[in-house]
Amino acid sequence: MCGIVGYIGTRSAVPVVLNGLRRLEYRGYDSAGVALLHEGQITVVKRAGKIAELEAALRTSIPECTVAIGHTRWATHGQPNESNAHPHMDCRNEIAVVHNGVIENYAALKRKLHDAGHVFRSETDTEVLAHLIEQFYVRDTNLEQAVRRALTQIKGTYGLVVVAAREPDKLVVARNGSPLAIGIGDNEHIVASDASAIVEHTRRVTYLEDGEMAVVTCGSFSISTLADVPVENFVQELTLNLQEIERGEYEHFMLKEIHEQPDTIRNAMRGRLIVEKDEVKLGGLDHVRDTVLGAKRIVIVGCGTSWHAALVGEYLMEQIAGVPVEVEYSSEFRYRHPIIGSGDILFAISQSGETADTLAAMREAKVKGATVLGIVNVVGSTVARESQGGVYIHAGPEIGVASTKAFTSQLTVLALITLMIARAKGVSREKLSLLVRELHELPEKVEQVLRTSDRIKEIAQKYKGATNFLYLGRGANFPVALEGALKLKEISYIHAEGYPAAEMKHGPIALIDEQMPVVVIAPKDAIYEKVISNIQEVRARKGRVIAIANEDDHEIEHLAEDIVRVPRTYGFFGPIINVIPLQLLAYYIAVARGVNVDQPRNLAKSVSVE
Repeated sequence: MCGIVGYIGTRSAVPVVLNGLRRLEYRGYDSAGVALLHEGQITVVKRAGKIAELEAALRTSIPECTVAIGHTRWATHGQPNESNAHPHMDCRNEIAVVHNGVIENYAALKRKLHDAGHVFRSETDTEVLAHLIEQFYVRDTNLEQAVRRALTQIKGTYGLVVVAAREPDKLVVARNGSPLAIGIGDNEHIVASDASAIVEHTRRVTYLEDGEMAVVTCGSFSISTLADVPVENFVQELTLNLQEIERGEYEHFMLKEIHEQPDTIRNAMRGRLIVEKDEVKLGGLDHVRDTVLGAKRIVIVGCGTSWHAALVGEYLMEQIAGVPVEVEYSSEFRYRHPIIGSGDILFAISQSGETADTLAAMREAKVKGATVLGIVNVVGSTVARESQGGVYIHAGPEIGVASTKAFTSQLTVLALITLMIARAKGVSREKLSLLVRELHELPEKVEQVLRTSDRIKEIAQKYKGATNFLYLGRGANFPVALEGALKLKEISYIHAEGYPAAEMKHGPIALIDEQMPVVVIAPKDAIYEKVISNIQEVRARKGRVIAIANEDDHEIEHLAEDIVRVPRTYGFFGPIINVIPLQLLAYYIAVARGVNVDQPRNLAKSVSVE
């Protein structure tokens, strides 16, 4: 993985492809390359590093062309260098391939191809595809036939685009487990792994499903299964706005997205939270409402930040709605042979809707008879299409690799689902009214926290040289501690650990000394006194306490070296507010350390491989 763009039409192809690759930079990558077709030949140019280096290489005597494919690579097989960058070619330099995914049986295929005389130039699994297609691309076949035959030999995941010098009038596109969309223009088509590379050229798109391939020309495209059965094209309009994927006045996308959270939280509630009726309406769950309300158990799966949101969701649903909930890492779910079936609900949380592990967990649960529902940001994503219902979080495009606004929107949607269930299960009208009002007021409270940015920036300068951080929280704020630590790790490269505050004495307390910053989430809730005791334990070891505390908390002034004030809210909604200063703290520390905040090393935005 990570980003694919292909163009065929009447315009100069290379600028379109390069601009598309820039739109995909946010997904994370370590090298980039393009292949262009000109007068019956394929020219490949690729570079390790950023797209700017590729663009510089393309300025020197590259022929004009109207067909090109490009790729930004996030290394899976082989080091991040020029040889391993995509596109990859066959022995005769007549076929070029760009590929997202993992070919699981590449080693066995590579041995067979090597024995047949093929010469390999990289360490990648992708190059096997180019040689395998070459093996089947004999004179009496066309490119799509060769690709189809090659893919029958493959085990693994792929989203790929193939071009051939002998057939310069087409792109052959195929998908299994890695997303691809075809943008439909005026006598031109743009293929991409993400709609953000398409939207400035056309809003009309169609998405390939797993096991499908397409032949794309200037004026048309056709989709079929790998068994060559035609598939009807379903064309839809992109709702993505070009302004949403621009930085605007902000230095980084991450900062922009942190500051968008009052609006994105409102968007998650808009038309769903009916304050005057103390009611929640979730259209995506209407047809399965009775199934959800009658579920004997709810299982929530996710990865990374989405898993942290799921943990908060567990507190919400169990404590407010009284529903048994289990939270699982998507990556571990199917490998432990889960006991799940009819009568169970599985909610899959994914910002991109393309997370490979989460999709695998969904499919496993579906096979076992559970009802599978999605909580997802990207409309038309695979999670959205394969789930039996669900709720969009409406956070808009999230470009920063480190998730911020998607997390709080996920929490908002989980709160809405909780209130829907609680109302149906007979929670008192008085309590429900309180919860609805508190949820409705959260955007304004988030705006209050954002106004503390200058104070958080000062704290970041103070601790930017630290090598380790400890984050502590209790109850529903324990997942917030995990999320705060993850944000710091992701973008500043400082080691950080999130821990339940009460568990600190069972191990991490050994790390605490006068050099150790300890971030404590300490709202004035039912277990406030317990958290204060944990802070005292840190102070006794000379740890440096940074407290996230309520505005009316004066006791903590004598205990914490630095304090960030947040407004009060109902306890289980607190994570939506309390995570904001942790996002800002990670951001400002990373900026102070000179790190590329939006594209941290080794990370990809959409992890579409296991």
